[in-house]
Order: sequence, then structure tokens, then C-alpha cells
Amino acid sequence: MEATILHADLDSFYASVEQRDEPRLRGRPVIVGAGVVLAASYEAKAFGVRTPMPLGRARRLCPQAVVVPPRMAAYSEASKAAYRVFDDMCPFVEGLSIDEAFLDVRGMRRIAGEPVEIAERLRCAVRERVGLPITVGVARTKFLAKVASAVAKPDGLLLVPPDLELEFLHPLPVESLWGVGAVTAEKLRGRGIRTVGQLARVPEEALEAMLGRAQGRHLHALAHNRDPRPVNPRRRRRSIGSQRALGRSPKSPSELDTVAVGLVDRVTRRMRRAGRVGRTVVLRLRFDDFSRATRSHTLPRPTAHTGTILDTTRELLASAMPTIEREGVTLVGISVANLDDDGVLQLVLPLEGHDGVALDEALDEIRERFGQSAVVRAVLLGRDHGLSVPLLPD
Repeated sequence: MEATILHADLDSFYASVEQRDEPRLRGRPVIVGAGVVLAASYEAKAFGVRTPMPLGRARRLCPQAVVVPPRMAAYSEASKAAYRVFDDMCPFVEGLSIDEAFLDVRGMRRIAGEPVEIAERLRCAVRERVGLPITVGVARTKFLAKVASAVAKPDGLLLVPPDLELEFLHPLPVESLWGVGAVTAEKLRGRGIRTVGQLARVPEEALEAMLGRAQGRHLHALAHNRDPRPVNPRRRRRSIGSQRALGRSPKSPSELDTVAVGLVDRVTRRMRRAGRVGRTVVLRLRFDDFSRATRSHTLPRPTAHTGTILDTTRELLASAMPTIEREGVTLVGISVANLDDDGVLQLVLPLEGHDGVALDEALDEIRERFGQSAVVRAVLLGRDHGLSVPLLPD
């Protein structure tokens, strides 16, 4: 019943790294972009700049902003430095992304003080050792700790005492709940439900009828701060994916196929490097009107073979082409879910007398020794492969 879970979240991470490394950017609106906004400083956010807004629109909203290209290597190094601070502070650290993590400080009172004191030391250490601002929320559950950090931003610290949890949570907008996006929020607001407290007063059965059984139960539990999940330092990804923003210009089927090849190549290399295999291939699309669509297919056996996953992706993309031609596509994402460790039997396709997976692994080894550009698929030669965003280990 104690508030011992910390959610640590680096503020406007990419933009903060740029402001740290270039003194002239400090205190000024900064946009990190490459076609779309990847990150915006709080000075830019004050003008309405958000991710993943097209860069042209962001410039119109904030003409005085300084636009800088992304430096992924710098962000990766800053993330590693921040995680070293997290690990020094607490033995139980669950990474969520390169710029946020949960820490469980239960049982550390005698050696490190109260949770809020640990959180303050954590903020000071990140500022001193990494040079970046960080916000920390402290609460009894992971969900509420994350909500607290969002409320405390930027560069803040907020403790939610156990006896004041619902008093803190219920006045917040329904968008504060995990799983409430624009579509669900609009559906709830259409029923007069605008705050978490109003949602909490709706019977669970009514929410299930309104939103579906799984989501209704999920939101009803969160609205009452029921979240039994522990901080799990050994949690592995449930899926591995990559995505690419395409801009608003029309894309031909051959151009989309090239994008799919690059994404699948990147995803399967990550899977093999992590020793993971998966069964479900998922294609995600975003259209010109910012609506989204998802298609998936589950294979009979798990695999990390590039050719198998690419064939499945092409079939999913072909099934979506009528919608793409009608609506226009601005983002393509590919992921592989239902992951397992590589000890299970892989789906193997022979390729010129060789084991397909073994050939993939041989190519991976060449890239590791001689660089990622040492072996490139012919269709990707001379093309922009998109940004390689830094990630936590898979």
C-alpha cells in the first residue's frame, strides 16, 4: 500500500539533447525533424508543434523555431548514460523506451530514504551526469506513476499518496487513461464522459457494451487505479517492429514495396540479433486524413527468416492497396508479434541449396564485421532507408 514505484521520463528527449549540446538553442523553440516532427522542445510545443506533425505545418505554427536534423547516435549515447543512472539508483528497473523507465524502490528506505527522496536524487543525478531534465512520478501503481509524471512535466516531481489516488486521478481527462486514443475519447465524449471520474461511475457492464469487453474492463480497472503489474526488469518485447513516415506525396506500388523491403530487412535483423522468432506479421498504415488501419497474418510456425516475413508483408500490403489508392498513405509500419526465443523450430525456406535462415545469419555476420552497408538488397541500393531510431535492447 506504499507509493514505491517511480516513472522516470526524460523531457522532450531528442530536443533536450540538442539544447544540451548546442548552447545557442537553450531557451529557444527547437524542432528535431526529417520530413515530420520527431521531437519538439517545450518552447516549440507552446506554439502547438507536436509529433508526428508534418514539418511544413510545424514551421507555419512556429516560424521562429530552429529546425535541426536528428542525430540518432547522440540520442542513443544519452539514453545509455541515463540508464546507467537508473541502474545505480535501484536494482529493479524496467525500461519502456530509450527515454523512460519504471523503478521499484520498495525496501530501500533504510539505505536510500523515502521514495520521493530517491526520486529527487535521481533527477539531480541525471541532470549532473547526463545534462538533461527528467520528470519523475511516484505512486503505488505503474499506471498512476506514469500519469503523475505526465502531469508533472516538464522537469518536475510529483508524489501521489495512496490515500489521495482517486482524488488526483478522477478530475483528469479521459485521455489520461492508457488505451484512450482520439477515437475512444470521441466515443466517450459523445456519451458525456469527459473525465476519469465520470468514467469510473459508469458500470463495468455498460463500458463493455460501449467499447467492447476487453477495453471496457481495462478502462474500468484503470479508472479505479487497479493495476497489479509489478516492475519487471527482465521483461522482453512482445513484438519487434519498425515504421517509416512517407510524407503526403503519392506513392506507387513499387515505391511502397521498396519501403516494405527495407522495414522487413531491419526488423528481421533485429530479431536474429536478439535470438527471437515470431509468428504474427502485422502491417500498420496511416492515411492522409490521419486515420489508421492494421492488417495481420499468423504463420503456422515462428520464424525470423527475412524472405518468409517479406512474402507475408507483401500479401498484407496487396490486400490494403485499394484503400491506399483511395486514401493516400503517409506511414507504413511492420512488426512481428507472438515472439518466442530462438530455441523453437524455425520455418525454413531453402534458397539456392542453402538454409534460408542460415543465409540470413551469414549476411548478418558480414554486416557486423564490415558495416551495415556492406551487404544491401539490390532494390535498396541508392535509396533512402529511413531513420534508424535508437531502441532498448530487444
